[in-house]
Amino acid sequence: MALVKKTSWMLTVMLCIGGAGAWAHEEHESSVGIPPEKLGEVNFPISCNAPAQKEFNRATALAHSFWFDPAINSFGRVLHHDPECGMAYWGIALMSLGNPFTWPPGPKAWKAGKSALAAAQRVGGGSEREQDYIAALAVLFSDWETTDYRPRALAYEKAMEGVASRYPRDTEAQILYALALDATALAADKTFANQLKAADILEPLFEKYPDHPGVAHYLIHTYDYAELAEKGLPAARTYAAIAPLVPHALHMPSHIFARVGLWREMVENNRASYLASRNELKEATLGVGTYDALHAMDYMVFAHLQQAQDKAAKRLVDEAMSIRKVNAENFPAAYAFAAIPARFALERGDWEGAAELKLSPADLAWDKFPQAEAILVFARGLGAARSGNITAARKDIERLQALKEAMTAAKLDYWAGQADFQIKTIGAWLALAENRNDEAVRLMRAAAEAEEASDKHPVTPGNVAPSRELLGEMLLQLDRPAQALAEFERSLKRDPNRFRSIYGAARAAEASNNQKEARDWYARLQTVAADHDTDRPGLVQADGFLGKQ
Repeated sequence: MALVKKTSWMLTVMLCIGGAGAWAHEEHESSVGIPPEKLGEVNFPISCNAPAQKEFNRATALAHSFWFDPAINSFGRVLHHDPECGMAYWGIALMSLGNPFTWPPGPKAWKAGKSALAAAQRVGGGSEREQDYIAALAVLFSDWETTDYRPRALAYEKAMEGVASRYPRDTEAQILYALALDATALAADKTFANQLKAADILEPLFEKYPDHPGVAHYLIHTYDYAELAEKGLPAARTYAAIAPLVPHALHMPSHIFARVGLWREMVENNRASYLASRNELKEATLGVGTYDALHAMDYMVFAHLQQAQDKAAKRLVDEAMSIRKVNAENFPAAYAFAAIPARFALERGDWEGAAELKLSPADLAWDKFPQAEAILVFARGLGAARSGNITAARKDIERLQALKEAMTAAKLDYWAGQADFQIKTIGAWLALAENRNDEAVRLMRAAAEAEEASDKHPVTPGNVAPSRELLGEMLLQLDRPAQALAEFERSLKRDPNRFRSIYGAARAAEASNNQKEARDWYARLQTVAADHDTDRPGLVQADGFLGKQ
């Protein structure tokens, strides 16, 4: 009778999270005859039986690469081998929440995770150490319906610190603590206290375990900041080879490549991630509407545009805009849908096109993702202001204000701060359109300073229009080339090798009659766009200037 009850409880949990146990068995059986998968080397000792232990290591490797559904499937298979393996339920609970860098999850994810966690608590861990893992995760779920997310996330970080401290030889405890440090780091903390603490944990482990997927993955997140990015190159150049079939592992190196301006490598990695993501889809009606595919497409569009590969970017824009149904409505997907067309318009200076942007798919639950809608509204408002449509620009400022209020109410403080400087930016270009030049520069400078006090979110390869770059363009338009050049140079320190910033610097140097510096900037523009598929005006101007030298 006891075994029947436990089996019934297990099936109930599997149904709550989507039938992971049943899927895992079918998925594994179908893999007969396929060459051994390569997910990296993970050894996470637990007290379950030998077949369960082997599968648990596999599930954990998948989890470290954020391959969520396959990880849940694999943790479910652990329970086929050992129904009393409480740590399998722990893994399912953790994976149900998705990407910790895009938390907080929605109610459905919390409920699914809570159900699996209850099973972990009911079955229990086979050792005190396993019980500590389960207890630490329970802190994150505690009163999730009635309490704010961030205090619980910080409490989880402290709980994992305790686990790591109690078991200093437990590699997985150290890795998961480092991940918690990175996930709770504040963008406004320019001391990088959490990130440096995580690096101190992960760097020695990277040397000792070079094939561990979590170590390489989380080092990339640790160093995903302009000031730290160079330190992330070793992990970035390693991770994709550790787990070469995992979409997120193929994508992640581009977080560092974007920071240092390695556009070719960024395209290559994200194309591989995109293709792997397409292979995930089982329903033809879904197009490429997965989180991984859309995320990779946004990064690819960004990198193509920096190289003046506008035709390649347009193909991806058209593909994204043709999608009408996604396999999961989540923030990363919504962000990509908003950012992809916004980038295509703004990076090419198509202000009239930007002013006509519309949310797509129209029936996506955009009200759930005000921070994503704000990206497109910002691009549309900036396009309207720069193309002289004052009325439309003011309307978009009003919409951004409403979205900011929604973000504030939802305690999305980071994104509310982003909306604040987006509003300032549109206001600055409106002021310029109305010949309030001093006010325009003041507002644009305030927007740049506010943006730099924060940082980009991991969901994006970069802001759709960096504020410091926009300040440089404004100063050029006001015939202040020396000041403009200083702003472009400063922008390039934060966002290296951006086409518009380099072109702006070249124009500013030329307008300042600094022929040598202009020549250097135009030559740099040609280098960055050496593989261009479109003759942008900037490249035509570069060719003309350098041809006269």
